[in-house]
Amino acid sequence: MLSLRIRKSIPFPLFYCLISGALFFSLPGMAQTTESQEPAPVAKSKTGSVIVAELAEDESVEDIEQSEPRKAPSAGSTAEPEPELERPASSRGTDTPDNPAKKVAPNIDLKEVAPPPAPEPQVAAPATPDMVTGEDLTGQSELEPVPEVDPEAPEEAVQEPATSLTLLGNEVLPGTSTRLAWSPGIQIAGLSQPTPVLVVNGANAGPTLCLTGAVHGDELNGIEIIRRTMYDLDPEKLSGRVVGIPIVNLPGFQQASRYLPDRRDLNRHFPGSENGSLADRIAYSLFENIIKHCDMLVDIHTGSLKRTNLPQLRADMNNPAVAEFTRGFDRMAVVHSTGSPGMLRNAAVDAGITTVTLEAGESHRIQEHQIDAGVNSLNSLMEKQGMISRMFVWGDPEPVYYDSAWVRAEYGGILFSSIDLGDRVSKGEILGYVADPITNAQYPIRSSSDGRIIGMAVDQVVMAGFAAYHIGTEAEVPGE
Repeated sequence: MLSLRIRKSIPFPLFYCLISGALFFSLPGMAQTTESQEPAPVAKSKTGSVIVAELAEDESVEDIEQSEPRKAPSAGSTAEPEPELERPASSRGTDTPDNPAKKVAPNIDLKEVAPPPAPEPQVAAPATPDMVTGEDLTGQSELEPVPEVDPEAPEEAVQEPATSLTLLGNEVLPGTSTRLAWSPGIQIAGLSQPTPVLVVNGANAGPTLCLTGAVHGDELNGIEIIRRTMYDLDPEKLSGRVVGIPIVNLPGFQQASRYLPDRRDLNRHFPGSENGSLADRIAYSLFENIIKHCDMLVDIHTGSLKRTNLPQLRADMNNPAVAEFTRGFDRMAVVHSTGSPGMLRNAAVDAGITTVTLEAGESHRIQEHQIDAGVNSLNSLMEKQGMISRMFVWGDPEPVYYDSAWVRAEYGGILFSSIDLGDRVSKGEILGYVADPITNAQYPIRSSSDGRIIGMAVDQVVMAGFAAYHIGTEAEVPGE
C-alpha cells in the first residue's frame, strides 16, 4: 500500500482524469453521462472566513440582469451598421506570410464516419484553367469541363470563385469539406486530446460563418445542432465557409460538467490570455486560431443549473450590425442582452465579428424540438446571407423582447410550476409555488409583469432567491 504524506505548507494538488486518444466521432448514438452537480468553489479571506468565489451564477440570469437598457435611436440616425475596424472578410483565413498553411486538408465526406485526418502527400500541380478537380460528398472523384458561356444568353449574376481557407495550419481547398483538430496545448503532450473542427469551404466566395457549441461542457443540444447543420452542407453549392466546433469545452464535456477542470467558466474568460489561467489560455487559443477567422459567429448554449430556455437569440440590440443580423433567424425570439465581460459573444463583437448567442433548451439533455428549431434558424441565416439557395418557407416573425426579468423564489422548498415554457402570462398570475416538505407551507410565485415565459427552472429543490421564471416583455422603444 502506498501512503502519501502531505505537509501543511504545500497546498493539496488537484488530480484530473486524462483520457488518451483523439476524439473524432459521429455524434448520434453518443452515450449520455449521468448528471452531476459540483459544489460552488470557495476561497478564504485574509481574516480566515470563507467567502464565495466570484463565479457567475448563470449566463441565462446574470447577463440579462446586468444588461444596459435598450437605447432610443438618436435624431437623424439610420439603421445602417456603423463601420467597424476589422480586416476585410476576404482576407480572413487566407494564406499569408504571417499565416502560412502547412499542408492541404483532406477532402472528407462529413456524412461518413472517418478516421482522424492524416498528413497528406505533396499537392500536385494545380488543374488547368479549363478543368475543375474535386470530390463530391459521396466520395466520387470527377473531372468536369468548365461550362461554356453563351454570349447571347441573358446575363446572370456571376458568382466569384472561392479561395482556399487557411486554418489550424491546413489549407482547405474550395469546394471541399474536412475535419481538422484544434488543441489549446494545456494537457500532457502524450495524453493530449485534440478537439474536432468541421470545415466546409464552398466552391463560391462568401462570408465565413462560425458555429461554437458546448463552451459549457454539459450543454448538449448545441452539439447536435452543429452536427446536423454541418453534415447537410454541400460544398459545391455553398457560397462562403462554415466552420463548426461542436465541443469547445472537451474536458468539461467528458465529465458532464459545465466548467473546466479548474472550476472556471470558460465563457467568462474571452478573448483570453496567452500566459493566464487555464481558462484564459484555452480561450486565447480558440480566439486566436479559429474565432478571428470568422465574419459571423453563432455561439450555441442552453439553460444551466436545471433551467430551460425557449429557443431564442441573445443579442445586443444597441449594436446596429447585430440587430440586423438577428433578422436572418427564422422563428427565433430575440432577447436584448448586452452580455457580461469575458463572454465569447462580447469579445467577438469587440473584434469586429457579428455575433449572437443562440439559447435552446436545458443542459444534460438532447431535445429534438429544440434541436430542430436551432437547425432551422441556422439554415434560414445562411439563406439570408446568400450562402445557400433553398426553397425555404419563412414562418411568422417572433417578437423582440427589449425588456425581460427573472422572477425569484422568496422561500426555500420544492418548486412546482403551473405554467409551461412559451406561455403568455399576466401580471399577478401564479406561475408556480414552493412547497416546504417539512411544514407543509406553500408559497405561490406570481408574475411580475405581462409577458411570455422565455425561460424557467425545471421542478426541483430551490432556495430563497433562486431565479425561477424568465419573463420577456415587448417594450416600446422611443423612436421605433
